[in-house]
Amino acid sequence: MSQDVIKIEGLSYSYERQKVLKDINLLVKKGDFLGLVGPNGSGKSTLLKCILGIQHPDEGKIELFGTDIRKMKNWDKIGYVSQKANSFNSGFPASVFEVVSLGLVSKIGLFNGFKKSDKQKVVESLKSVGMYEFANRNIGELSGGQQQRVFIARALVSNPELLILDEPTVGVDAENVESFYQLLSDLNAKLGITLLLVSHDIGIITDKVSHVACLNKRLHFHGSRDKFKDATEKDL
Repeated sequence: MSQDVIKIEGLSYSYERQKVLKDINLLVKKGDFLGLVGPNGSGKSTLLKCILGIQHPDEGKIELFGTDIRKMKNWDKIGYVSQKANSFNSGFPASVFEVVSLGLVSKIGLFNGFKKSDKQKVVESLKSVGMYEFANRNIGELSGGQQQRVFIARALVSNPELLILDEPTVGVDAENVESFYQLLSDLNAKLGITLLLVSHDIGIITDKVSHVACLNKRLHFHGSRDKFKDATEKDL
């Protein structure tokens, strides 16, 4: 029986008395690659914040790995990659290796120093996203797509079981988007990491993900990729 990684029941959330999320029920199993799609203002980012424990729903409950989110302690099981283009300073004076190593700070502490085994984890994470040859390059010298691969490596270095990505192709050149999604597909298939991907690229992600969830305040569709492809426009 496959493990429930994310289980959401009856979740509702309001901003200043205005409902943003209404009665959300969502189940993500171990090994799933879920694409979460919806228009601007549909509540996608709010739902992610609830899953990450940043915001708390008005109603309903969330379980992560079978544990009520309010009792969740092992947050290292979850890796998160945000919309890099809106927040990252390309002039940040750090090498690719140093950026990825920051993903271990929560585990080993800021001032405890890195062991040989920790450095090997950084190397392995960079290799898994095809960026090891850039380890000594300054992060600001890389393209948008390369930077996002580095941020994924930073999220992977703590060996998460769930990787959440919020519009990860913002700032990535159009010609590199396909290879970027292929990287995510490979991480899911080869490393067995459960993925939750927020994206507007419905056409592309339906060729990569295993499941699709369509959100617009309510969850209007949640099912396999094949069922999503068979759904009519009216259904959605």
